Amino acid sequence: MKEELNILIQAQYPLIYLVTSEEERAEQSISTIAQTLKPTRRVYVWTVTHGIVEYGQPRNVTQHNTVSPEAAIEWIIRQREPGIFILKDLHPFIDAPATTRSLRDAIAQFKGMQKNIILMSPMQNVPIELEKEVVVIDFQLPDMAELNKVLTHHIDQNRGRRLSTEAREKLLRAALGLTKDEAEKVYRKAQVTIGRLTEDEVDIVLSEKKQLIRRNGILEYIEEDATIDAVGGLEELKKWLKQRSNAFTERAREYGLPQPKGMLILGVPGCGKSLIAKTTSRLWGLPLLRLDMGRVYDGSMVGRSEANLRNALKTAESISPAILFIDELDKSFAGSGGSGDSDGGTSSRIFGSFLTWMQEKKSPVFVMATANRVERLPGEFLRKGRFDEIFFVDLPTPEERQDIYKIHLTKRREDITRFDLEQLAKMSDGFSGAEIEQAIVAAMYEAFAQEREFTQLDIIAALKATLPLSRTMQEQVTALRDWARQRARPAASSVAEYQRMEF
Repeated sequence: MKEELNILIQAQYPLIYLVTSEEERAEQSISTIAQTLKPTRRVYVWTVTHGIVEYGQPRNVTQHNTVSPEAAIEWIIRQREPGIFILKDLHPFIDAPATTRSLRDAIAQFKGMQKNIILMSPMQNVPIELEKEVVVIDFQLPDMAELNKVLTHHIDQNRGRRLSTEAREKLLRAALGLTKDEAEKVYRKAQVTIGRLTEDEVDIVLSEKKQLIRRNGILEYIEEDATIDAVGGLEELKKWLKQRSNAFTERAREYGLPQPKGMLILGVPGCGKSLIAKTTSRLWGLPLLRLDMGRVYDGSMVGRSEANLRNALKTAESISPAILFIDELDKSFAGSGGSGDSDGGTSSRIFGSFLTWMQEKKSPVFVMATANRVERLPGEFLRKGRFDEIFFVDLPTPEERQDIYKIHLTKRREDITRFDLEQLAKMSDGFSGAEIEQAIVAAMYEAFAQEREFTQLDIIAALKATLPLSRTMQEQVTALRDWARQRARPAASSVAEYQRMEF
């Protein structure tokens, strides 16, 4: 990014929009670039509180009467010497006609002059009048080398013990995605909390990432205690995931393997799609971030929804490698095909932005998406190359139903030998895993109300009182199986899965 910014400044791009919340670090980078240019450039910084101040000078050494954006830009236009002019947090004022016009006047005056205006802001807001004139770039977060300097400085300051190469790498990787200030703060927090900074304090560093997710508001940091063995059946899907458990390591890169992009899990509701996504996080040892599409949409301001999505994806990339979980994708983007009349085309733009990001992303963010209604999904999602694999999760087989009973009964009672799992599996033909669990819960409530232990007969009674989704939505389940037979990979063992799908 610094190289790109350097090139843009040398190429006399008059207006550059730098999206960042790290003002101090960005200013230092711009100052360094200015010193390497021939002739060297003076750097000025504008804020609405102090007006224009030359970089490195005290705040009281201001250019008078430059507090308003229009006055500041007019002052910049009058300067004849080469210079770089940083305008901080102009986004609340940039839509005002006078401010937009002043910037366009400055752009016209800068032709052939070694002067650049850099708009520095944590959020992007470009009026339509400036779209053809401005170049937008993101100021990247600190890389491992920069974070290593922060860590070394902290250890030297606190006279900490020397870290092994492995311990240092763990702490640095845990801090990836944090700003320089955030990394400094969390290293201090570990020092204050434990009195030392070693690889054992990685969890304290990761806690700062959780705060980052909470502040984002659109992403949710999910912690799952259950392992992938808590999911009954789905052996083919489990095997696929286990094969890729080390896919984001340096060893995989050295072997020549590409980073996995993502997977789409289609299937009948209640058959373990969401649980698979959650337990994969623990299997792979990666943070799991749930993208809440409901929070992305914001009708209060034009372009706000797109900005929400960009910020959420940027946050996910900043703490990568990570898993981005989107539950019920069919509901999130169901209206994207013809949303122009209902929401001004917001859904279509959101959908297009997300597709572009999936296609072009270089960061190790693995997208795990689930869907129940394949007919609602836009065809672009199902194109080859968008996901590494599309899996279909059908209703469990008798053997899988036995596994599901074993898992849920073992969670609730130590001794389950009194239950005939084979009989229960036969009695629950057509039931999903979630429906089986609810039958056990219903049986327990019945027995609890009568102040006794629940039995096999209680579960059977609960099963008989339940009408499974496979019967109430028989047409939809049949249509989904027909679609998946030729287009998706079975999540269970291939032979058993295809035998089921023939019915």
